[in-house]
Amino acid sequence: MPRNKHPEETVQKILDVSLKLFSEKGYEQVTVLDIVNNLGGLTRGAFYHHFKSKEEVFAALSEKMFQDNNPFDAIKGRDDLNGLEKLRMVFLHITKAVGTEEGADYIAYQQVGLSMLEQPRFLAEQLKGNNEIARQFAPIIEAGMKDGSIRPGNAKLLAELIVIFFNFWMLTPLFPMDAEEFMEKAEMIAEMLDALGCPLMNEEFNEAGEAYAELLGIEE
Repeated sequence: MPRNKHPEETVQKILDVSLKLFSEKGYEQVTVLDIVNNLGGLTRGAFYHHFKSKEEVFAALSEKMFQDNNPFDAIKGRDDLNGLEKLRMVFLHITKAVGTEEGADYIAYQQVGLSMLEQPRFLAEQLKGNNEIARQFAPIIEAGMKDGSIRPGNAKLLAELIVIFFNFWMLTPLFPMDAEEFMEKAEMIAEMLDALGCPLMNEEFNEAGEAYAELLGIEE
């Protein structure tokens, strides 16, 4: 059997096909055989050379989507910004990136992920991932507390609270809502964060949030 000279291309093809099938049919309805049958001649052996299961494929998709849309890259080297401005930039990067042509796959991935939130195992994985995101927020918040743009306090707890607000309370599969309720929740989060000395959300943030809700299919 000849050696695959471009294994990264095979992996990318598997990821692209899998995301398309997950989006069209739903994660639960897609089998490894479905993926293989859409790989344009690649064999089941080629699939299993890179992935043990479709669960591993989704985990790889999650990692790739984060790295391709890593919001923390937006603030690297930005010594001209204070902590609060960096925090805002991270969130604006998330909301604005999904509206670009390059963000189409990210939207598709988001929709697949949202549809899986009722599965306990997936929800547990999401919790672990969000803990990591909170850990990355904490030093940004701590820097803001030191430079005075965020009121002094416990940066770790505030980071965890922000993640809970945005990554759980705003998820429609867990808390069904229409577009009006989505924006009302955003306003409530803004008020709570203001009270905690972290005025994260401004007019630009609100506009991006409305566009984000529309892209995710939250109806009026």
